[in-house]
Amino acid sequence: MENQKRGKQSFVLTKPPVITAWASVAGKKESEGPLSNTFDIKQNDSYFGQKTWEQAERKMQQLALGKLSEKSGVRSNEFGMVFSGDLLNQCIGSSFTLRNTGIPHVGLYGACSTMAESLMMASIAVGGGFSDKVVAMTSSHFASSERQYRFPLGYGGQRTPTAQWTVTGSGAALVCSSGYGPKITACTIGSVVDLGIKDANNMGPAMAPAALSTIRAHFNDLGLSPDDYDLIVTGDLGQLGKEALLALSQREGLGLGGKLTDCGTLVFDLMKQDVHSGGSGCGCSAITLCGYLLDKLRKGKLKKVLFCGTGALLSPVSTQQGLPIPGVCHAVSITGG
Repeated sequence: MENQKRGKQSFVLTKPPVITAWASVAGKKESEGPLSNTFDIKQNDSYFGQKTWEQAERKMQQLALGKLSEKSGVRSNEFGMVFSGDLLNQCIGSSFTLRNTGIPHVGLYGACSTMAESLMMASIAVGGGFSDKVVAMTSSHFASSERQYRFPLGYGGQRTPTAQWTVTGSGAALVCSSGYGPKITACTIGSVVDLGIKDANNMGPAMAPAALSTIRAHFNDLGLSPDDYDLIVTGDLGQLGKEALLALSQREGLGLGGKLTDCGTLVFDLMKQDVHSGGSGCGCSAITLCGYLLDKLRKGKLKKVLFCGTGALLSPVSTQQGLPIPGVCHAVSITGG
């Protein structure tokens, strides 16, 4: 087999897998934002017809998987496998979605980097010839995340200006060995970086060093520069995290200005919607990718995008014990098809 490894952290896909279809499900606040017309399913009911917010998250993934099947013309029992994850403890959103379906499932946890992580793993499975018609999927829900990581909504706690708004949404992409659509040409696996930030309401700057580490490794391993991409999209640092990344990159002589954007600043209107520093959560980069970005790549409005999923690897236990927030970032290079 041809060696596809490049440098320490990256690899190329000599037979690039194709993203042949994608689907997105968005909640009420997300559907009122600037990307509304790119979402497949929009729902005003935060419960999605279920009894709890956690069950709503499972429902979002079911809707995304069903819409993906409809758009691709591939029946769900024909999916080779599903790589998926979410923000709930033990990833119950994903496991409950896939239970009793008979679809091979690999559960993942990369926090808000999970969409990039699942897409990267799907590309490895397809590009390595281990499977075909592989689904990458994730989700998050504002209310379930607030209850788990910060304070239950009924508590009435005030959100700090540095806080981000967890996106209620789910995205799914179908990765195949052939077909028409954007292609995954290379990936860079991130390393865990810890800046020492302990505030769970300031996760953007906590993740920024991990984003810089992965982006720099991607360029070094593959002999590329920001000029090789139309967009470098992080997800999701929010406004403060994006500013921190730009400052860090400038200090190291890596010019990202003019190329860098962030899913947390794209999915909401930061001036008109009360989201403070922007969007966050697994669903933030998922619905931004599985709608806005992939649509632009398919239509030729973008030719090459570096999709960099960023995740804050904290848990309620680590926060309560006063531990800092490690970050990770995985990068996927996608070209228009």
